[in-house]
Amino acid sequence: MIYEKHYVWSILLRLYHWSLVSSIVALAITGFYINSPWTLTTLEGTGLYPMLTMRNIHALAGYLFTAAILTRLFLLLFGNRQERILDLLPVTSRNIKNLSTTLCSYAYLHDCHDEERLGHNIVAGMVYVVTIIVALFQVASGFYLRLPESVFWQKWGVMLFGTQQHARFEHHLLMWYFIIFAFIHIYLVIWNDLKNPDGITSSIFTGNKFRPRSIK
Repeated sequence: MIYEKHYVWSILLRLYHWSLVSSIVALAITGFYINSPWTLTTLEGTGLYPMLTMRNIHALAGYLFTAAILTRLFLLLFGNRQERILDLLPVTSRNIKNLSTTLCSYAYLHDCHDEERLGHNIVAGMVYVVTIIVALFQVASGFYLRLPESVFWQKWGVMLFGTQQHARFEHHLLMWYFIIFAFIHIYLVIWNDLKNPDGITSSIFTGNKFRPRSIK
């Protein structure tokens, strides 16, 4: 079978993806340290200041995370066909059919693959939309904790989370969502790449995916 190449993911979406990946890794590592330091507290007085360093890295990664999420929100509205929100949700007959097909495929009820679809399948699309919503709460809790002197963030923080201690707990809890999401995401990408020859893994580097030439 002859496959043809299609440009699916814009450079902006790919930058969003890798910015999100790098920021989540940095935030998780520094977040664990801030919550439970694994170095001696006496080092804070030696000029090394590991806690301060970790907090600064955490803050910079948080700004990168925020920029990535804002970029994805922009693409949900103004990206190409595969990047917009209507292509991620079961709101059309085509998408509802893809949802059923994907769920059956993941459950090993059949081995059918929607070769007409270039973007995310609907199961992945819905999870990504939920992830963006969770990320917005993570951003809000992060700025609430980071900027106690800001009237804007304190107002929204109290409204959404209550006390800072409660916000810190939810911030830590939501971190586990992203860690679990990352492992499942990597597994499913590899699983799909082994089952379907559409170049899903390489597409996040090149922007290109493949489908049979006979499909218009």
